[in-house]
Amino acid sequence: MEPREYLDILHVAERLKDTTRHCTTSKGRRESVAEHSWRIALMAMLLKSEFPELDIDKVTRMCLIHDLGECFTGDIPTFLKTDADTETEDRLLERWVRSLPAPLDAEFSTLYAEMNALETPEAKLYKSLDKLEAVIQHNESPIETWEPNEYELNKTYAFDIVAFSDWLMRLRKEIYNDTIAKIESGK
Repeated sequence: MEPREYLDILHVAERLKDTTRHCTTSKGRRESVAEHSWRIALMAMLLKSEFPELDIDKVTRMCLIHDLGECFTGDIPTFLKTDADTETEDRLLERWVRSLPAPLDAEFSTLYAEMNALETPEAKLYKSLDKLEAVIQHNESPIETWEPNEYELNKTYAFDIVAFSDWLMRLRKEIYNDTIAKIESGK
């Protein structure tokens, strides 16, 4: 890869620093997509000993690139995102990935295909962390920033995706307990 190609990729990815998500930080500031991606990559790295049979480096790569499509469309909360929104994001991301220099274009395409299929343990772990981080972040954010539908959503979100792993189910139950405590305290 040439230095200019490298910089061009970084310039596109930098957009995620300014692309805000629906969620806020513990101090009430809107979280960026880059911050969310960083934290799920950290979550993956921290689980290396819990999932020794998985390729955690691959999971971390998935976490780092999973929201790059939002460089082109912005972030749309899961409860508002339509199939048309997903199709637009996927089309724009695919066009950008095809423009990347070889072999990066093939590596990204392969990772995205695996992530979208959600068949491998690595893809399931990445997707679990993506969803769990959103609930964790909501639990950390001021409750007055929650939408009315999020009280119920935070109780149920991601239980389905984590079902493949006893450890992740235990984690999800702890997050649920935090959600209930947050709602009951009203803080």
